[in-house]
Amino acid sequence: MKTKWITLLLILAFAVACKDKEAEKKIAALEARLAQLEGNKNNNAPKTFNGDGQDVVSVGQEQKPEGPLPAFSFEKTEHDFGTIKEGEKVSYTFKFKNTGQAPLIISKVQPSCGCTAPDWSREPIPVGGEGFVKVEFDSNGKPNIQQKSVNVTANTWPQVTTLRFKAMVTPKDQK
Repeated sequence: MKTKWITLLLILAFAVACKDKEAEKKIAALEARLAQLEGNKNNNAPKTFNGDGQDVVSVGQEQKPEGPLPAFSFEKTEHDFGTIKEGEKVSYTFKFKNTGQAPLIISKVQPSCGCTAPDWSREPIPVGGEGFVKVEFDSNGKPNIQQKSVNVTANTWPQVTTLRFKAMVTPKDQK
């Protein structure tokens, strides 16, 4: 009976000691699967290895696609809202032109935080056509200097373009 308890304790100790390593392996496997689902398949990229020396995920630049590509030409990629009062909602529309050689399609617009709501041109933008990415910033609960970004994913090269904005938010308790 004593041997069974010692064995059980050893198994529990081993399980606790290996828990972090197993969790790291699971996270790395999920990250690799996510990268694969997002189309980030670059077999020539540098590799990241887990503790066992197994390839977990490729990291680095994706390869530039062949053929004609669309291209963003934004009027500007940064905007300063200046000083605003906490609780105020402000918005700005980043305008762009497709200066590439193929129709431009925005697949995703991802803000850096939940205080920013994006909207964008959802139809393909023809060569020479114009589109937009609109951001609305809710300053409620966001006093002082705020610097946010929005990642725009499209069929361009590179695939992700980052737009930035900032604001000085006057706290509610100040006049």
